[in-house]
Amino acid sequence: MKQRSRIYYTEAQRALMWDRWQKGESMASIARLFDRGHSSIQGVFAETGGIRPAPRRRSHFALTLADREEVSRGVVAGLSIRSIAVTLGRAPSTISREIGRNGGKRSYRASAADQAAWDRAHRPKPCKLVQNRALAHTVASKLKQLWSPQQIAGWLQRTYPDDENHRVSHETIYRSLFIQARGALKKELLQHLRRTRGMRRSRHHTQKTEDHGRITGTVSIRKRPAAVEDRAVPGHWEGDLIIGAYNTQIATLVERHTRYVMLAKVDRADTETVIDALIKQARKLPKGLYRSLTWDRGSEMADHQRFTLATGIKVYFCDPQSPWQRGSNENTNALLRQYFPKGTDLSVHSQAKLSAVARQLNERPRKTLDYETPAQRFAQCVASTG
Repeated sequence: MKQRSRIYYTEAQRALMWDRWQKGESMASIARLFDRGHSSIQGVFAETGGIRPAPRRRSHFALTLADREEVSRGVVAGLSIRSIAVTLGRAPSTISREIGRNGGKRSYRASAADQAAWDRAHRPKPCKLVQNRALAHTVASKLKQLWSPQQIAGWLQRTYPDDENHRVSHETIYRSLFIQARGALKKELLQHLRRTRGMRRSRHHTQKTEDHGRITGTVSIRKRPAAVEDRAVPGHWEGDLIIGAYNTQIATLVERHTRYVMLAKVDRADTETVIDALIKQARKLPKGLYRSLTWDRGSEMADHQRFTLATGIKVYFCDPQSPWQRGSNENTNALLRQYFPKGTDLSVHSQAKLSAVARQLNERPRKTLDYETPAQRFAQCVASTG
């Protein structure tokens, strides 16, 4: 079998790859543009963890190729370093270092010196987590508690508002995980992220689209009161099922105002079983904290009128194929996949285990709550109801 020659991608080709990658195309699709398999381009993205490198630019203080050609002509003409410096409007020490680090007066060549300077300048900025190991230890410990990088960064900013040394951005944490050459955080910590892949994907890569069929007697989300939309009033919930192997499932509920999470064990996905579980959960809460429920158009809610009759809680339904209309619930379901991975049997988890997971999520600080926790906000709402 004839082996294909190795291909070296130009800067223009790499730029095209990154453009396509950021639009959400797969490696296989991008590789086909070059008549290659996906493995031939994987290294381009893996080198920086799927994060597009910032374009390199010369400092405006640096010598240009034209400056170096002037230095070269001055050297050949036998001019002094001070004379060359005056011609270029530079300090003599700058010209002296330039000639000295590039072979001296006998070997100085402008083009070679310019390329050497460009190569030397390709030094990464020191990572804060490498320089501050105590901060790196704090970040690692929070990742092991399944906090997201954004939650960690927000918590640090709230906890140490006047200490810059104890703060780090969520982007720095992500880059330290994805770009292992930095040596700041161990690769094993990736398993604690919501999505455990070792490379960043575009937000356009996938989008959940489901159409679960038609349910009679539904009230559209478009008829939901404005007070529900702006999240100003507590007591309005979003719900869904997350599905596991062997047709197992867990009912998930998120309160829109506080982002408080409740999980319910569901033995089967038929509407009778699901409605019974939701009625049981609703009765655990004060009436003022459960006013409405927004769900997608899954057949498990076919008996939604029985739920409303038993609890007095109105049910609103999202438009078909519009999961973003239950954004808080969709985001929470993604978080829950850290605890309940896709393809696993969800029936093995007891209600006690589900409640423990919900409690852990409710005790995480949230950016949208100014880094308070859902538990803190929900407790305030409970207290206000008397």
